[in-house]
Amino acid sequence: MAHPDLRSYLSALDAHGQLLRWQDRVDPEPDLGAAARAVSNLTDRGPALLFDSITGYERGRVALNAVGSWPNHALMLGLPPETPVKDQFFEFARRWDDFPVAVERRTDPPWAELSLDEGIDLFQLLPLFRLNSWDVGCYIDKALVITRDPDDPDHFGKQNVGIYRMQVKDVDTLGIQPLPTHDAGLHLRRAEQRGQHLPVAIAIGNEPVITTVGGMPLNHDESEYEMAGAIQGEPYRIAAAPLTGLDVPWGAEVVLEGEMLAGVREVEGPFGEFTGHYSGGRRQPVIRIRKVSYRPDPIFEHLYLGMPWTEMDYTLALNTSVPLHRQLKAEFPEVVAVNAMYTQGLLAIVSVKQRYGGFGKAVGMRAMTTPHGLGYCKVVIVVDETVDPFNLAQVMWALSVKFHPRHDTVTVPNASVLPLDPSSDPPGITDKVVLDATTPIAPDTRGHYSQTVEAPERTAEWEQALKEMLR
Repeated sequence: MAHPDLRSYLSALDAHGQLLRWQDRVDPEPDLGAAARAVSNLTDRGPALLFDSITGYERGRVALNAVGSWPNHALMLGLPPETPVKDQFFEFARRWDDFPVAVERRTDPPWAELSLDEGIDLFQLLPLFRLNSWDVGCYIDKALVITRDPDDPDHFGKQNVGIYRMQVKDVDTLGIQPLPTHDAGLHLRRAEQRGQHLPVAIAIGNEPVITTVGGMPLNHDESEYEMAGAIQGEPYRIAAAPLTGLDVPWGAEVVLEGEMLAGVREVEGPFGEFTGHYSGGRRQPVIRIRKVSYRPDPIFEHLYLGMPWTEMDYTLALNTSVPLHRQLKAEFPEVVAVNAMYTQGLLAIVSVKQRYGGFGKAVGMRAMTTPHGLGYCKVVIVVDETVDPFNLAQVMWALSVKFHPRHDTVTVPNASVLPLDPSSDPPGITDKVVLDATTPIAPDTRGHYSQTVEAPERTAEWEQALKEMLR
């Protein structure tokens, strides 16, 4: 089931008709960004895109939309491409229970074949391009950024593997946006307190499980590599980066090494973000690249961001939903499922079996105070356990007939949210709301909900039979 590298995953997509290979020469701009936007516009079952020939670059191919559909997401998990989203959610949650899975260390990474220590020019090495018209420059936005906790460098779990946007500012210089609450931001602060630069490795072109896990809200001492092993069902392969000694994916296409510079901040942005709006320019940390290792014919994977839905929404859909589900269910066993797929969970839908009147509202407010919910979960919709939170038709039905604006709205003023939310005012502060669309139960007795239309007998059997026929 596991894919050792990006190439293996792309081959699996190709075998299922989910890879479109473009062999004619294309211009970096606007063709690559436009193609990624177009495939997201056309269908929610779209293929990955692989471009073999980029104007201005002798080497390097570009992969886009690798996990940009539910069939591709299922294939990432080793499931049949027609697997419904709800089934993928519960399978993802089941595999989480296997965490941690010990890693497999190897010494023969394919990215070590070629290297460069002097005369580094990222604009020549990588096929770089702007994703959207008003981006301030070229970005690397789907790479893994690996750092260690300077206060506990030997703790494997505290080695962070995260996804951060990085602006290519010069031939060997990147701007990076780690929030102070992110592990990389925490590591940088501790390094700066010591008066030290923070060593960093950047892995470009990775198989999709570690990329997905890199965007998960794990605890500070939980290893992304050990979680990737649980999700893919076998130990994750890693190798030591030669300059920094940081652990990087064995199957990466390109590895950059250097350090975040202590005390240095430069303006980074604007950049077209997952909110569908451009973020402004802010003073952010800077990375200086000292070494590059790469395969002879690397595949440069990029993530298109913009108006949802794009690949980012598929990539972060379940790795956001499952942590929220686990955190809520630990305190409220009545929670059935959580759909936090919308704009990284700025809107979340929770299905719950009510214990007593007002219970749904309590669950909705708790969602706002989970580790992820503090920065997201601006709107929480709570529905009954009989409503599939991944079926928007059912959710809209519940809002239409179960939700009473006067009784079922809970507003929390001046709550925290990520500063990228364009509606926050000031940035990072917003009001939040719970919309309780559950069926009122005692002592909250109101409405007329006693005569529910039940599904005909043997409906479940017919669902299974038709599913097999469609497959």
